[in-house]
Amino acid sequence: MMMTAEKTRPAGLVAIDREMARQHADARASFENNAAMAANVADSIRKTGRLLLLGMGGSHAVGRAVEPLYRALGVDALALPLSEQLGQLVPLNGKTVLITSQSGESAEVVRWFAEAGSAADVFGLTLEGGSFLARTAPCLVGAGGTELAFAATRSLTVTFALHLAILAALGEDPSAALGALDRPQDSDITQALAALEKVTSIVTSGRRLQGVAEALALGLTELSRLPCFALEGGQLRHGPMEMLGPKVGVILFRGNDPTAELVTAMALSIVEAGAPLIIFDASGQPPVAGAVTLSFKPASGLAAVFAMLPVAQRLMIAFADARVDNAGTPVRSTKITRSE
Repeated sequence: MMMTAEKTRPAGLVAIDREMARQHADARASFENNAAMAANVADSIRKTGRLLLLGMGGSHAVGRAVEPLYRALGVDALALPLSEQLGQLVPLNGKTVLITSQSGESAEVVRWFAEAGSAADVFGLTLEGGSFLARTAPCLVGAGGTELAFAATRSLTVTFALHLAILAALGEDPSAALGALDRPQDSDITQALAALEKVTSIVTSGRRLQGVAEALALGLTELSRLPCFALEGGQLRHGPMEMLGPKVGVILFRGNDPTAELVTAMALSIVEAGAPLIIFDASGQPPVAGAVTLSFKPASGLAAVFAMLPVAQRLMIAFADARVDNAGTPVRSTKITRSE
C-alpha cells in the first residue's frame, strides 16, 4: 500500500491563518471603538474639503481603495505612496492628511514627521497604540494590536473598518458594509485555483475597486514570489494587453457600480486573448463566458470590499502554497520595513 505524505502547513501560513481568523471581529470592534476620533477627522475633512491619504505597501492600497469613496462624498481625495510624497512634495496647506501604517513604525513614517514638522490636520491610522505614529499624531487605532504575519490580511480589513468609521461620521450609511462584516460570504476557490495552475505571473485590475486589486497583487507577490502586479482597468487597456496569453493570469474586480460595464468589456477582451481569467463579481450582472466567476451579493464600496477580500486572501494563500514550500516566510523583506 502506497503511503502519501501530507504537506505540513508552513509556519508563515499558520500565522496568517491566525490573523484572518480574528479579522472580522477586530474590524467590527475597530469601527465601534473609534467613533470619537473618526468624528474629529470628519470635522477636519468638512473644514478643508481636501484629503491626502499617505501610506506604504498594503496601507497605500487601502488608501487607493477608499479614495473613490471620499470623492463620492465631494471630498478632493488623493492617495499617494508616502515615499513619493517625501521626494515629490504635494503641498499640505489646506488639506487633511491621513497617514496609515499598521505598525506605526515604518521608516517613511518616521522621516515624514521629522521633515513635515507640526502640520495641522494630520491624523494617523494604525493597529499599534504605542507606536511612533500613535505617539506623534492623533490616531484611530485598530483592535487586536500589530499584525505579526507576513503579507497583510487582518490589517487591511481593520484599516478599512477605520475608514468606515470616518465615512460614517461624514454621513455615509455604514449598514451594508457592517452587514458584510457580520455575515461573511463564502465562495469555493477550487476552479479559480485550477485556472491559475500554469500561469507564471498574475495581473489584477479593477475600476472603482482598483485598490482591492492592488492589495491582492501585493500579497500574491509577497507570498508566491512571482511577478504579480495591478493595473487600473484603463491602464491595462492602453498597451499591456500585448502581454496577455495562457501564462498570464488575470483577476478582475467587478462591483455594483457604474464602472461594471467597463470591467465586463475588459473581461471579454481577456478571454479573447486566451489568458486565464478570474472575476470577483458583486455586480449582479451575468457571468462572463470563459471566465471563472466568484460571485457575491450585489454590492459596492466597502460592502463589496468586505465581501470579496477574505475570499481573495484565501485564493492568494492557496496560490502561493502551491508554488512555494515555505510561503509566508519572507526571504528578502521584513514585516516592518525600517529602511528606505
